[in-house]
Amino acid sequence: MATTAPIGFDTARLRDRVRETYDHVARDPRGEFHFHRGAAFAAERLGYDADELAALPAASTDAFAGVGNPIAVGPIHAGETVLDHACGAGMDLLLAARRVGPRGRAIGVDMTPGMRARARQGAREAGLEGRVSILDGLYEELPVADAGVDVVISNGVVNLAPDKGRVLREIARVLRPGGRLHLADVIVARELTLPVRSNAELWAACVGGALTEAELHALARDAGLVGCRTVAWFDCFAGTSAAEKVSKDLRVRGMSFVAAKP
Repeated sequence: MATTAPIGFDTARLRDRVRETYDHVARDPRGEFHFHRGAAFAAERLGYDADELAALPAASTDAFAGVGNPIAVGPIHAGETVLDHACGAGMDLLLAARRVGPRGRAIGVDMTPGMRARARQGAREAGLEGRVSILDGLYEELPVADAGVDVVISNGVVNLAPDKGRVLREIARVLRPGGRLHLADVIVARELTLPVRSNAELWAACVGGALTEAELHALARDAGLVGCRTVAWFDCFAGTSAAEKVSKDLRVRGMSFVAAKP
């Protein structure tokens, strides 16, 4: 399984490239990128509720760069604690914060300063500061206690990680028994070739580190999660330059997925 970066791959350079890419999105969400962005994309291609997005601050929706819809995977209940795993500008985080209500908590973790700033601005403008926390951190080392979270939401993140097994194990660590993972990520129809997997630009565009559906399910099970189930598919790269750089038979798509901690 292609669950780790190729031998000799410069993971430090990848992390810098990913941080640089998404800091650029935070500064200029209407710039030129290999992937779609924004509220219109989220509503038209990923099935988000357009009216619900219109009620959120533009600071969070403009720089949204997800690949699926983890919010729609299953219910998020009032009073729960939700962790948005690499929250970006915070669109999913704010949607979750509204669902958990004033007795709940929504924690966003992200390594990109510009995205954290947007998420904080969005929480402030939405009047949700009292239930939203934004933390600096990595998806391999979440700054959250063991078994402290009811739901982890993740949108286009696992594919960016050089060691995907470690990321899934971290998710399992922070979930409480019975906690759920609502994940959306990039899926390919067959294992990527070495040249594609060695291209840091394609990794940062959410393609170079993508898994097959079977690989993602196996990783989640290996991390101790159960009830792994594919929920929906999304044509999230249609018309992008990322799709033009890989073979058509890869069928690069977004997929939403649910699992739970026993």
